[in-house]
Amino acid sequence: MTLSEFRGVYPAMTTPFHEDGSIDFETLRTDARRLADAGVDGLVPVGSTGESATLSHDEHIEVVEAVVDAVDVPVIAGSGSNNTAEALSLSQRSADAGADGLLLISPYYNKPEPAGMYDHYRTIADEVDLPQIVYNVPGRTGQNITVDTTVELASHPNILGYKAASGDLNQVSEVVERTRDEDFSVLAGDDGLILPTLAVGGTGTISVVANVEPERTVDLVHSALDGDYENARERHHELGPLMRALFWETNPIPVNEAMAIRGYGPGYVRSPLTRLSEELRPDLEAVLAALEPVEAEP
Repeated sequence: MTLSEFRGVYPAMTTPFHEDGSIDFETLRTDARRLADAGVDGLVPVGSTGESATLSHDEHIEVVEAVVDAVDVPVIAGSGSNNTAEALSLSQRSADAGADGLLLISPYYNKPEPAGMYDHYRTIADEVDLPQIVYNVPGRTGQNITVDTTVELASHPNILGYKAASGDLNQVSEVVERTRDEDFSVLAGDDGLILPTLAVGGTGTISVVANVEPERTVDLVHSALDGDYENARERHHELGPLMRALFWETNPIPVNEAMAIRGYGPGYVRSPLTRLSEELRPDLEAVLAALEPVEAEP
């Protein structure tokens, strides 16, 4: 399918593992179908929440293939790296695996200057003919993508979106303001800022909480996009305790535990991550128990 914009809810999928650390592909496919059936607008495997940092390149592509084969909604593959050649290879292989778009985390650790950041994204966008999302998450990368760089990149025909996970709503607002004349989508990457991002002109979210509560997240986002901010605020506050709980420890530790509590996955993570602290599990169970089940719209 051809993506002309990124709009709506895109869960940042977890990668389920067996106890021995191997990928649980059966659960992965089942989970992809569960989320698609809940009405999400697309899926994002092998991003930060999918523990891409601990997957081999071959495993990375196998996960993308499994999700693509399981669902009919757009699949946006995480394919970034701090090595431009490596990111390009992962992006090309993800395209060959059937991905409909790409999510590209900015180069981490080596911390390029703005010119290097721009060249990194332009190289991939020039070589891979898929819609691409620039992913700004300085808390993980150690480097903020400047607004000027983002605006420059927005003019490229293959760079159609920006995942905002800096926690800086002023920066998000400026990106929206300065790209309004482009075919460019701004997506919330911090669950707690989904509603504020939509309020300043964002178009959706790549979300952690949507793994656990897809129906509520879809209702929140599409209500806001339709101008029903009263309902969107209700959903925002309803989900607030869970949004915060999913970051009590390093993502994706809490979301994997929440998935296990709900019966959606085994809850295992790969080293060096660990299971959620035992003392926090009862509190997470209580947060989840307070959310009554919601059925997907027919």
